[in-house]
Amino acid sequence: MEVVQVLCMKGGNRDTSYAENSLLQKKVITLTKAIIEETVTNLCCNNFPTSLCIADMGCSSGPNTFFAVLEVVSTVDKVGKKMGLRLPKIQVFLNDLPGNDFNTIFKSLPKFQKDLQKTTGAGAESCFITGVPGSFYSRLFPRKSLHFVHYSYGLQLLSQVPPGLESNKGNIYMASSSPPSVLKPYYEQFQSDFSMFLRCRSEELVEGGSMVLTFLGRRSDDPSSKECCYIWELLAVALNDMVAEGRIEEWKMDSFNIPQYTPSQGEVKCEIEKEGSFTVNGVKVSEVNWNAYEGELCPSDAHKDGGHNVAMLMRAVAEPMLVSHFGDGIIEEVFSRYKSIVADRMSKETTEFINVTVSMTKRR
Repeated sequence: MEVVQVLCMKGGNRDTSYAENSLLQKKVITLTKAIIEETVTNLCCNNFPTSLCIADMGCSSGPNTFFAVLEVVSTVDKVGKKMGLRLPKIQVFLNDLPGNDFNTIFKSLPKFQKDLQKTTGAGAESCFITGVPGSFYSRLFPRKSLHFVHYSYGLQLLSQVPPGLESNKGNIYMASSSPPSVLKPYYEQFQSDFSMFLRCRSEELVEGGSMVLTFLGRRSDDPSSKECCYIWELLAVALNDMVAEGRIEEWKMDSFNIPQYTPSQGEVKCEIEKEGSFTVNGVKVSEVNWNAYEGELCPSDAHKDGGHNVAMLMRAVAEPMLVSHFGDGIIEEVFSRYKSIVADRMSKETTEFINVTVSMTKRR
């Protein structure tokens, strides 16, 4: 599996697209709003810029892309008004892998411009939007060109499936049944990738520039703990049932692994300190229910079913990878089974995603 080709959310605006199934990710951004505001405020108060370059990395497609950008621009506007200054010219770079659905993003640009006008009073000429396709584990921007980088729910994704996972048979990710020989390559791949990310961004950020990064993570010291791996273990149950019925070939199941590592806050801080270019301003751990519509007004009867909501969320994330490896003929069946499995488990136990958010500043 060539990760750079398939590690993208499902595009478009149909029922199974990421754009229609990303409420949970919006809730995560909302949870980090205070950290974003504080970081951007400190950045602007120290030296209010006449122009500002922002990168939203792993932007994906759908409403969350401009939701995060608007939060940043609104904060800059508030700081400027308190200082009696006008909103600076802002350049926003939206980055994701080349397979991302950038067309859907730019179709929603007019709505963002209206929201910007309503929130800040600024017209479209104050904020310029550019798409930047490419891996965030490589250089993407000129040296010392960025002031602020935001990245939510993407850095747990790895640049490749770690080598040496042959003993992870029957699993598609780290699991309670995975041997230590599987856990180690995952951690080492995370260390290598995150270190590369930090080195690249340290080249691209101006001195005193800042980043706010949110990982899908964990509280536990155990990388195979239930709090970070259970969601994938349940998908493996559905796939293994289809293997047992002869619907999926066993070798295909045994050779499929998810390129992801959900770090603890200690692991995140350790890599930042080792790389050495940034000062950590703060780290926050939060949680959000698997079912994004828990306690929300449901747009349809289907959304009243937590199993349906989680299955649609995970399908929007995982379908491109599954289709690349297994073909598209199994998708409907897999997620129908997954929906039932997840609904059963959710009725019996608390199910939450853990988020690790870190604010940091490039050292002068």
